[in-house]
Amino acid sequence: MLIGIAPSTQLVRRVNASAMLKAMRGAGVVTGTELMASTGLSRATVISICDELVRLGWLQELENQRGAGDYIKGRPARRFVFDDNAASVLGIDIGANKITAIVADMAGTPLSQVTMPFRTYNVSANERADVLDRIAADVLKKAGVPADSILAVSVGVAAPVSRDGEVLTVQEFWKSFDVRGIVAERHGWQVLVENDANLAALAERWQGTAQGVDNLVVMLAGDRLGSGILESGRLLHGQLGGFGELGYLDTVDGVGDTYGIAHYAVLWGREALDDTPTTKLRELCGDDPAALTAEMVFKAAAEGDHAARQALDRVAHRMARVIGSISTLVNPELVVIAGAVAASAHALIPAIEKQLPDFTFTPPRLATSTLGDRIVSLGAIRHALDYVEEHALDLSPSSLPKRADAS
Repeated sequence: MLIGIAPSTQLVRRVNASAMLKAMRGAGVVTGTELMASTGLSRATVISICDELVRLGWLQELENQRGAGDYIKGRPARRFVFDDNAASVLGIDIGANKITAIVADMAGTPLSQVTMPFRTYNVSANERADVLDRIAADVLKKAGVPADSILAVSVGVAAPVSRDGEVLTVQEFWKSFDVRGIVAERHGWQVLVENDANLAALAERWQGTAQGVDNLVVMLAGDRLGSGILESGRLLHGQLGGFGELGYLDTVDGVGDTYGIAHYAVLWGREALDDTPTTKLRELCGDDPAALTAEMVFKAAAEGDHAARQALDRVAHRMARVIGSISTLVNPELVVIAGAVAASAHALIPAIEKQLPDFTFTPPRLATSTLGDRIVSLGAIRHALDYVEEHALDLSPSSLPKRADAS
């Protein structure tokens, strides 16, 4: 009987430890009584797990108030505080053109951020791995964090990823670039892999405009469209990680592909250059259509240029169809447009909102992200912290190598 009971008992203890860490992170000094109230656990369970978390290096126990000179009647309350600096996590966004990495403490506070571009748009897997090594070294050095303090690394990739962190290798590039294996082998870190849009969704719900929203779609909408979807607060993956992939847009009338806002702003902006000799777009790009950018189109439209406004009206109509189709499928409360175009795309929201009821009976609220180009790496930090909390009894500060400068 004991053999059958022990695993479930240990599982319950792991779940309780994770709940305790979630309750304590960012809460400052807390007592056992306060932890009982916030977690619903019994006093005996709270004190037992606190003692274990102190031993593992997650918590510090403070001197009781009586010992510190503050008189209180009865037994003095035991006081604990979460140690934000006990270890670190690393979040990495591997994009088509660049890598962005963030180091954060255990409270999720970023300590440093580094972005490094690739030499060309489509570099080899070996070269991409070398850039990954350099950026990891740079971001750790900038943060003043030793490599052996990293408890977990989360990496965002532009590909479907299963619940188990396996990249769908039908995409040719990922057959030659085993990012999880490469990082784990070169650095010895615990490495997680997740789809970039899924990480963007985690970041938005954690620190962005979607805080507190449980039914959410976050769309990376720059050159290509991708989406991360939360339902009842749970990130959805599907059987092989394809939930949120937008390939079905190839068959949607008036959409036809998965290119994003930046792509079509440029494409239709260039058409406007050909059709309208006096457009401000010509001045902004130096009369060179190849130099036109999405930002130039948004700028010209904001300054009242008719041709640029027409181009963006087309973009808004297309996005209304895209958001309408995904809203009909998953019925979110909120859709957040994120990625490099988010700041500019705010100008499209009124036109999209006006047209949405034409394409779905359940139009969601719309917003644009304020997290900028670090949204995926921030989501990777959240992903790594979630993993560490879930495995707090095994993956703990006490499990890290002891450094010579440790006190």
